[in-house]
Amino acid sequence: MSTDTITVPVTVADHQNCPATSVLRRVGDKWSVVILSVLGHGAHGFNELDRSVEGLSRRMLTRTLRGLEEDGLISRTHHPSVPPRVDYALTDLGRSFLEPVRALGLWALAHRSDLEAAHTRNR
Repeated sequence: MSTDTITVPVTVADHQNCPATSVLRRVGDKWSVVILSVLGHGAHGFNELDRSVEGLSRRMLTRTLRGLEEDGLISRTHHPSVPPRVDYALTDLGRSFLEPVRALGLWALAHRSDLEAAHTRNR
């Protein structure tokens, strides 16, 4: 699949092999963007993140952090202290990822009333 065009019909392989698909999955999951936004304000320890995001279980926080680390969007630094401390921070890739995510958020805010009106019309 070309980077600037889409061929029709779109095959399952096209969709699975498109680099945007995995990125959109990350943006579309429930917690990744929230965690990235919190880390956009600076490094946080696990417990700080746990307290910073209401409704996010520790298990889901762990899974989300692992996924973000696997994607290269955050780094994990272990500090050998007592008690042990682990800090999470955005990588350069994570900071660059936040730019289009913030742009999407600003677009959503700017068009909130248009989207709500469309939902109302189409009910």
